[in-house]
Amino acid sequence: MPFPLPVITLAEFSAALQACSPEPLSAGAAQALYSHYQELSRWNQRLSLVGPGTVGEIVTRHYGEALAALPLVPLAARHGLDIGSGAGFPGLVLAAARPGLSVTLVEAQERKWAFLATAARRASLPCPCLNVRVSLPLPAGLPESLDLVTVRALKLGPDLLAALAGRLEPGGRILLWVGEDDPDLPPELQPSASIRLPGSRTRRVVQLQRSTGMETRTETQ
Repeated sequence: MPFPLPVITLAEFSAALQACSPEPLSAGAAQALYSHYQELSRWNQRLSLVGPGTVGEIVTRHYGEALAALPLVPLAARHGLDIGSGAGFPGLVLAAARPGLSVTLVEAQERKWAFLATAARRASLPCPCLNVRVSLPLPAGLPESLDLVTVRALKLGPDLLAALAGRLEPGGRILLWVGEDDPDLPPELQPSASIRLPGSRTRRVVQLQRSTGMETRTETQ
């Protein structure tokens, strides 16, 4: 059931963000994310974007788990894609923390997509929002070239991962928020780094990059 989120000031929110971020956040990033939180609070009273089980740890569990991936997001990354964005985690959060990064947020549920479009506009973030389901062949509207792909809420099969790998620029990477089990990967991708999520023994962010000898960009349809 929808429910309100805790009322929190900008100063309290910013302090909580800084405490769980592996990198210092600018005042602009904190303000943008606070604007997102305010919009999330309004929408969550009629649309369950954040479940009641995590409300007491919303900053650490949702914003913090997104920010945990910052060491894997190059400062030079410019074009990102977040699949299954839901409430904006991690794509919108990473766009706020990396000012040069534009992240296309993809959400299949229309009401959540409407929230994302409103929240991105309120936070003044470069986050185009698409209301599509990502499957093969890849839908129209996705960026043709990508430095970063993030997936937190969904489990993608090897064929779809291979198609996304085909759009990665040299040095591009796919970040998956996963549990203890390793993801099922296509030959085009290989794990290149992993970060354990704070407060969890099993949950982590796994970085995938194109396998050696497969740097040429191709796309599986």
